[in-house]
Amino acid sequence: MTKVDYPHLFINEPPNSFAYINPAGGGSDYFATPDRVDKVAHASKIQNQLRKVRESALNESSERTSVSLPARAGTYTEFKSALGFELKFESLEARRSGVRLLSVRVESDPDSGEETQYCTVYIPFGKEHVLMNKVEKYIEDIRTKEHENPKNKSLIESIESLRTAVVHSFWYDPTEHLPSKHSKTWCEVWLRVQSEDVVSIVSKFMDICSILNIETQSSRVSFPEREVVLIYASIEDLDHILRSSDHVAEFRKAKSVSDFFVNQSNYLQSKWVAGLSERVKVNTQASCCACVLDTGVNNEHPLLAKILADESCLTIDTDWTTADFDGHGTLMCGTVAFGENLGSMLQSSSEYELPFHLESCKLIPKSGYVSDKSLYGYSTSHAISRAELKDPSKNRVFCLSSTALEDTDAGRPSSWSGAIDQLAAGVGTDPKRLILLAAGNVGDPDDWCSYPEANLAKSVQDPAQAWNAVTVGAFTFKDEIENISLKSQYTPVARSGQLSPYSTTSRTWNRSWPNKPDIVCEGGNVGVDEFGFTSEIDDLSLLSLSHQPQETLLAPHRMTSGATGIATELACRVMAQYPEAWPETIRALLIHSAKWTEELKRQFTLDGESAKKTRANLLRICGYGIPDPNRAIQSASNNVTLIAQNEIQPFKFHKNSDVRANQMQIYELPWPKDTLALLPDETEVTVNVTLSYFIEPGPGEIGWRNKYRYRSYGLDFDTNAPTEKLENFIARTNKVYRDSNITKQSSLGVNWSVGRQVSRSRGSIHRDWVTLPASEAREVNYIGVFPRSGWWKERHYLGFAEALARYSLVISLSVPTLDIDIYTPVTVKISPKIG
Repeated sequence: MTKVDYPHLFINEPPNSFAYINPAGGGSDYFATPDRVDKVAHASKIQNQLRKVRESALNESSERTSVSLPARAGTYTEFKSALGFELKFESLEARRSGVRLLSVRVESDPDSGEETQYCTVYIPFGKEHVLMNKVEKYIEDIRTKEHENPKNKSLIESIESLRTAVVHSFWYDPTEHLPSKHSKTWCEVWLRVQSEDVVSIVSKFMDICSILNIETQSSRVSFPEREVVLIYASIEDLDHILRSSDHVAEFRKAKSVSDFFVNQSNYLQSKWVAGLSERVKVNTQASCCACVLDTGVNNEHPLLAKILADESCLTIDTDWTTADFDGHGTLMCGTVAFGENLGSMLQSSSEYELPFHLESCKLIPKSGYVSDKSLYGYSTSHAISRAELKDPSKNRVFCLSSTALEDTDAGRPSSWSGAIDQLAAGVGTDPKRLILLAAGNVGDPDDWCSYPEANLAKSVQDPAQAWNAVTVGAFTFKDEIENISLKSQYTPVARSGQLSPYSTTSRTWNRSWPNKPDIVCEGGNVGVDEFGFTSEIDDLSLLSLSHQPQETLLAPHRMTSGATGIATELACRVMAQYPEAWPETIRALLIHSAKWTEELKRQFTLDGESAKKTRANLLRICGYGIPDPNRAIQSASNNVTLIAQNEIQPFKFHKNSDVRANQMQIYELPWPKDTLALLPDETEVTVNVTLSYFIEPGPGEIGWRNKYRYRSYGLDFDTNAPTEKLENFIARTNKVYRDSNITKQSSLGVNWSVGRQVSRSRGSIHRDWVTLPASEAREVNYIGVFPRSGWWKERHYLGFAEALARYSLVISLSVPTLDIDIYTPVTVKISPKIG
């Protein structure tokens, strides 16, 4: 471990806790519905449609049973909203009666752009009265009491129509990916399960598939109330399953994984490699490890032989061997080990110390391998388990750069991204994990001609939408072509400091989804000639290691996979420096240290656009920017970083089994007020805050609101305003204290750069900063952490209502004057007292 002059400081004093109610409340109870002119006629129509669905299902069940085919014990019913309105779908579910909401989807009208909402509900035979009674009560209130606000108004009036659900009702990928009548494909089936009967439900489903001669796979991925399995099916097979099983919630296409081909180049001499190999030093006592999940590795390469032992080369399938027949796995290992400076290291005479161990686990066997009959969430889990079982004592950073070929999720959680969120969160007794993912690539040369518009249109690829992972996109500083013949033909597409032409973005995603990528690292550039033809060029690429050292020792590496290797190397160095830091903390430090280049800001700032709008745009394109290795690893005399690692209980049971917010936590920040007072009042001082935590996922297309939220819980933060006393800060941010003798101040807090309302609140990591005059910054010395709702609260029957949640809070104070030491007085304040 390299000695640093100004290590980050950990806050060991526990925060103060206060009972908490969100002052914003749960929002308005108003729910917009269409104007139903004849309300009774509308409700009667719904009654008749419910009866028809039930009668049809009963007849179908009887017919199938008579010919010894499996049959359902209930109906799948699809409800439709009016154009431009939502369904009150929460009111359709009656869990105790077995009436279960399965999924919610939205379709946009191509002309108006307005949306129609559809939701699918399972109703057991004999329980139709649960919904029928709601309709009858609505009619009764209108007829007998002439209610303007009859019972169940929002539900009944939000429903435009309903019908028996069909295969399309359960399909949540683009319809062109549906299997056809005459050809089969591997599909994910998301089963509705309860924790106490998962085994029996899956077993029964597999028996149904066996009876119907539908091929299945044994791999599974588990989520709260969902179990994902794989089947090989035509559209007719999917229809038969719907008619046979009571536990289908969704169908999705199984994903294929993209592979990478790398042109080999032998432009460096083997003696350089031998020289660097002699200078590489490995810290055998290192407690952390980088585990590369890829196509295997050739660890006989001279630059890997010393740092990657045979026993650290693993595979999820022993039939594959651990060798790399593709090249990409060895490229990744080379970049993870040597970062982006391999070329300069080869020419240097200095020693190179690797402060972490290196591992490889083969997740994909070879180039061109396509397996849409494998759940990649299951395979990823298997790979991680192999590494951890080999040596449980190591702290690991997992690096995964494979992404799905299909661009179908657009930010929606998938079984793969959900599994990664679950692996990071360490559900149950599993440890928390730091996982880095490549954002995915704009790989078509025709798209590079449309830079950067193509990047804005191309979505970050599955599984990189995972909330808990660090998703890595690409920028580039490479805008010089040294090869004389190529320099005369090609011009770099991107300028130095701009987005890489390879990098995908989340610009087109729904506002509900996180900002991805989280950060960007060097991913290379491409060249364009005078005719508009584009090409990959070695001078515009990273340098890494070839998997065929007998032919060439070095090879170009590029795209977001190369950027992810660079980010993994940095994450491991931070972990080596702070072995006591949680994965949530390492993740926070990477993102906390990042910043946008001036070129990135110029590139994506539109005329007349506000500063906050520009920042929101940048977050969707390149996350928080480029991580600074020095800032991630250490503070400075004029820039002090504090770290708090703590637990909070977001929710608690209230009377009548109601679950409510439980507590907020407040830290008093040990700012060096006397030192800051020496600065001219107008000196700009920056407070930078990052809050990182791992949610437990609840994937599945169930509307993403109220009790169907994807996240298990949320957190947020705020600081006091410069003139705001502690008691007023608490009153402003906490409704519990609004009715006390404390008078609420008019202050709205500091003017955060990103802002809480939309951009900062996405995902499970939140960063924001504010720049204030020194006279005000020294008074911003309290920070609070608050709970936000999630399925732990709304689905308390799953048993997590009073669970503890971990978080890491990183706070920095920086001044522009290098000769002002704010680090030392903060160190003195937080050092434990002696005697």
